[in-house]
Amino acid sequence: MNIVVLVKQVPDSGSERKLDPADNTVARASADNVINEMDEYAIEEALTIKEAQGGEVTVLTVGPDSATDAIRKALSMGADKAVHVVDDAIHGSCAVQTSAVIAAALGQMEYDLVICGAEATDAQLSVMPALLAERLGLPQLSGARKVTIEGGTAKVERQTDGGFWALEAPLPAIISTWDTINEPRYPSFKGIMAAKKKPVETKSLADIGLDAGSVGLANATSKVLDFAGRPPKGEGVKVTDEGDGAQKFVEYLAGQKIV
Repeated sequence: MNIVVLVKQVPDSGSERKLDPADNTVARASADNVINEMDEYAIEEALTIKEAQGGEVTVLTVGPDSATDAIRKALSMGADKAVHVVDDAIHGSCAVQTSAVIAAALGQMEYDLVICGAEATDAQLSVMPALLAERLGLPQLSGARKVTIEGGTAKVERQTDGGFWALEAPLPAIISTWDTINEPRYPSFKGIMAAKKKPVETKSLADIGLDAGSVGLANATSKVLDFAGRPPKGEGVKVTDEGDGAQKFVEYLAGQKIV
């Protein structure tokens, strides 16, 4: 069972995130960058399937040189190897263009299953699984809370209000996972040391057969035209309780349309 896990490096959601005024893209160079949290659940699921079925787990990422930190995290968790597509021309690419890059890279790899997190915390679009399924002509099983591989079939349970849907598709297939599916393992010291020796193949756009003119901010399908910083926090409203404090508090909440 050959599994490819898609991994993205993103600015830490727990720290302040900014846009670069030079081109209105996410300021990644100055950010506290980490592996996308949702991708850790995808990595864990891939490793669990590998432990049950055998095979190999490959990490695939598209990003700048600094994205190697996210790759090493995945490798230290137990992934076997990685492919890193890095090219300056990719900067500013939209989700549609990024899906073309990922699809081209996958086209040069052997896999039975592609697993990714349900969304990236820096965009929260949740569209990459569908875009890749369309480009590659593969079935998509999204929003999985449980994955079972039986022979040449992938089965998932997708969470719904009050229950779940049972879905299945023949392999190869694309699966996206939510954070309810498992608990990602913490890299051991042995895993961290082993990650330093695992192979990481770096590829440019030319290496995967894509024209640099087809991606990038200038050709993006969506752009940020303008932005402004968050306004400073104003002074709060002080309610003096003179026997009617509860009523004043409720009236304030009602005025703010909170209740």
